[in-house]
Amino acid sequence: MILAGDFRNGITIEMDGGIYQIIEFQHVKPGKGAAFVRTKLKNIINGGVVEKSFRPTEKFPTARIDRVEMQYLYNDGDLYYFMNTETYDQIGLNQDAIGDALKFVKENEMVKVCSHNGNVFAVEPPLFVELEVTETEPGLKGDTATGASKPATVETGAVVYVPLFVNTGDKLKIDTRTGEYLSRV
Repeated sequence: MILAGDFRNGITIEMDGGIYQIIEFQHVKPGKGAAFVRTKLKNIINGGVVEKSFRPTEKFPTARIDRVEMQYLYNDGDLYYFMNTETYDQIGLNQDAIGDALKFVKENEMVKVCSHNGNVFAVEPPLFVELEVTETEPGLKGDTATGASKPATVETGAVVYVPLFVNTGDKLKIDTRTGEYLSRV
């Protein structure tokens, strides 16, 4: 059990028959009246976000989320296959459970598969990936004073905005949380 006064970002709780992850929280102490905790919660099953306020003494059971490191093998139509590298068990997940988490993930890379009571609800890609640029327009020489960027397609098919000096064939380091270019490798 966890008190609402002990909420932190990323904690997962069970509430009203659902499983919610705390995205944002704020302890509020108004000049008049009792203190409360204002939160923004994400339902991890359907992805909906709700805002709720709690008294700091309210208790909630913490939800046990299992994160298993698995290797992304391939996709076949709308099913994506993953393998546990320790037990060699394979699972197939549909597009609904994946979302766009694999936008920057190549085949045979490791990801974390998140589940609650055996039900998979999300796939977490690595925080940073290195991908090769497969297509981009050439940058014009001397056109760098504005810090401009251009779209570049990487080997997974995703489009990333990169500085003008990046060319086709360059390897890039990309932050998978934001989809931003970090550097050349």
